[in-house]
Amino acid sequence: MRRKPVVGVIGNSHRIEGRFDVQAVGQRNLRAVAEVAGALPLVFAGCPDITDIAALLDVVDGIVLTGARANVHPTRFKTEPKASYEPYDIRRDEVALTLSEACVARGIPLFGICRGLQEMNVAFGGSLHPEIRELPGRMNHRMPRLENGEIHPDPKVIFADRHDVKLLAGGAFAELLGCDTIRVNSLHGQGILDPGERVVVEGIAEDGTIEAIRIADAPSFALGVQWHAEYDPQRNPINRALFEAFGKALRESKRVAA
Repeated sequence: MRRKPVVGVIGNSHRIEGRFDVQAVGQRNLRAVAEVAGALPLVFAGCPDITDIAALLDVVDGIVLTGARANVHPTRFKTEPKASYEPYDIRRDEVALTLSEACVARGIPLFGICRGLQEMNVAFGGSLHPEIRELPGRMNHRMPRLENGEIHPDPKVIFADRHDVKLLAGGAFAELLGCDTIRVNSLHGQGILDPGERVVVEGIAEDGTIEAIRIADAPSFALGVQWHAEYDPQRNPINRALFEAFGKALRESKRVAA
């Protein structure tokens, strides 16, 4: 009996009750991999002293770099850190940036979501801005909040589609999604400033924010999106198409490896 593809899903550092260090992954990411990509999600630690990347890539058929609360540390793209742009997760930075390059080099399907897109960009020499809304002409891409400043309690409001993304004509996303404009959710502060050397910009929001990328000349799936594609891909046609394409790439890569 042929086994399902296995997808490594990166963990994020958290501290529970101020005492216990844990690695956590949002369950929506795991369900998207299992229910839409048709693969077995395998959570791995975003800690370089725990995760042996070479050994990990010998086990998995693909990698998902998820979104996260923490920003990529500014020193990774030669910028001074500021307390107002915390928190950071420097251990995940080390794992994710190395992993991005390794996946592309080995032809292992790679899907970056929100912070994952940012990590892919930095891994290939690009830079980020820690707060996109501070740039002239940009909208606030952060999640909706109530008038008192608290995060909106309704996930349907938080993950509602908020802006359009214009796709590159003839690009991988336009071909995959069968259209030239899509509408997506928005839950991020940090975003791409300068694209990396092999980073091809394939989707731009109406305010100029980079929303979709691919890695040039990658031998397999190597796409990143700034929106949270893991939200409701069971019903959202855009997010479903992305995870289905990722699943197809997993199975094709698995056949080649066999």
